[in-house]
Amino acid sequence: MAKTLDVYLHHDLVGQLKQDDGGQMSFAYAESWLANSQAHPLSHSLPLRRERYRGKQCRGYFAGVLPEESNREIIARNLGISARNDYAMLERIGGECAGAVTFVPAGEPLPERTNSDDQYRALSSSELARLLRELPRRPLLAGEAGIRLSLAGAQDKIAVRVEGDTIALPLGSAPSTHILKPAVERFAGLVHNEAFCMQLAAAVGLPTAKTEIRTVEDVEFLLVERYDRTVAHHAEGAARLERVHQEDFCQALGIVSEMKYQKEGGPSLKQSFALLRETSSAPVIDLARLLDAVLFNYLIGNNDAHGKNFSLLYRPSQAGQLDVRLAPLYDVVSTYFYPELTREMAMRIGDAYHCERVTKADFEKLAADAGLSRPLVNRRIPDLAESILDKVEGISIKSSTGQALAEQIRTRCQHVRELW
Repeated sequence: MAKTLDVYLHHDLVGQLKQDDGGQMSFAYAESWLANSQAHPLSHSLPLRRERYRGKQCRGYFAGVLPEESNREIIARNLGISARNDYAMLERIGGECAGAVTFVPAGEPLPERTNSDDQYRALSSSELARLLRELPRRPLLAGEAGIRLSLAGAQDKIAVRVEGDTIALPLGSAPSTHILKPAVERFAGLVHNEAFCMQLAAAVGLPTAKTEIRTVEDVEFLLVERYDRTVAHHAEGAARLERVHQEDFCQALGIVSEMKYQKEGGPSLKQSFALLRETSSAPVIDLARLLDAVLFNYLIGNNDAHGKNFSLLYRPSQAGQLDVRLAPLYDVVSTYFYPELTREMAMRIGDAYHCERVTKADFEKLAADAGLSRPLVNRRIPDLAESILDKVEGISIKSSTGQALAEQIRTRCQHVRELW
């Protein structure tokens, strides 16, 4: 039986996502949206047009909203749906997603979005600890009454609203303010690793999502402030939480999540810089920021920086146009810290995939691939290494993981500095 989901961007109906009798998915923009003078595409990979987008054309964006890997399998089992059925999963958990997109069964009204307490369920410390312990068995709390949220990625996480010391679950399509990521038993100190790397990135001047380590009972977790949420002050003086639209580089290029690594057909650095040059409202600034992000990931040993770890932010400008910018850094972890993880990088630098085989010639090829000057790249690498060496001691993560990670990063940066 054919089914339809209405697709909303902020408060506007932008189109319909359909699943036909054969299970194939397609998307078409609504005529009312196409006639809107303020209309803009849902994704860079889905330009405005009247013709319908068929399965392969639109799956990169829509499937990219959903969780990945084992979490997707577990959610599907818990909900009684097929793990490969993107439509069914969006129907069940597509209320609160990354960016400003919301999926509602056709004909149903978009739920009212307010900051009223009845749209959130405050959690006691014991409830929060219980939910965190349950996350490996119930990713995104899929199936929990009133919970309808989706976050891309393979790691356990949950979207919440934080006000002071109160943490609450958003119900239906109510917006969240933070992403909560508990410790992972398989990787010791992962919460401290990510917090350290994110704080270090901010310390050296890279725009970075804000993070904070918290503990409830015996469960440690990382609280990440969402950069795709903002507080808007309306004419009547009321403040309201609003979504900011975003999409990751895989979605923007129409590449499905299961092919996010370059060796499997995912974005390369050359494609990433080209995408930013084509889309950014401030390309000179954003290209420099992306270069810094790539170099920072290399220097700290984040080999898992793939196309879903970089995003575009879409904001309306005062001139009525769309302001497109590179999003702040997020999901930055030193995978090199864990000896069992691969030394191959998600996106190669120059001709090198292995992080220990990158040469000066590879950085010069990176400059050519990125369309940047060779002197700029050659100058920026030692400068950033020096900045990291200057700031690494000041990072507040003083755990054993933080200390060992600081020493590892110092060694890597000193080695790179000596090459230049």
